[in-house]
Amino acid sequence: MSDAQPTAPVRPDSVLFSEPGARWRTVAYGPALCLLVLILELALRRGPVHWFGLAFCAILLAGFVTLQVVAGKRHVSVELTDSTLREGTETLSLSSIARIFPEHDEESWDDDPWQSARALGELTGVPRRRRGIGLKLRDGAMVQAWARDHQRLRAQLSAALDRLGEESPSAEAPADDEAVEGKEDVA
Repeated sequence: MSDAQPTAPVRPDSVLFSEPGARWRTVAYGPALCLLVLILELALRRGPVHWFGLAFCAILLAGFVTLQVVAGKRHVSVELTDSTLREGTETLSLSSIARIFPEHDEESWDDDPWQSARALGELTGVPRRRRGIGLKLRDGAMVQAWARDHQRLRAQLSAALDRLGEESPSAEAPADDEAVEGKEDVA
């Protein structure tokens, strides 16, 4: 027998926030409606039952909605973990985020500068029915994260950035150490 201690399984980043972008259950809505019409036709017994037409419409609706769900899951999903933020197809490391801008004041007449920044993901802007969250990156660029539940994403993202800042030394730490070393040399 080996004296080696069993190692704990490597745990992937835990998911702090997730929005699927689209749900597979929506594929069933069209065929369910066609089934309801078929049941009504059978129950009322007025005229012919449109078996082929209803089956064709059910398959056609399910096919088109499947394409939309696949696209929604790929391009409009959001996932925040302990170390990354994924918006659609773009993944951003949390360590590259310098700060989160405050929410836009609805009473303000002017737009905030971050509102014209590039939206994360490969879409041209913030997707419909989602709200942007302004982020300043460490390289000075501004981008917009987005989500339907933007307030919860903002809260979880702020908490994750706070935890990340506590775990790793800040960029200012070497400057402080250099200042301390300089004082020690003089003394």
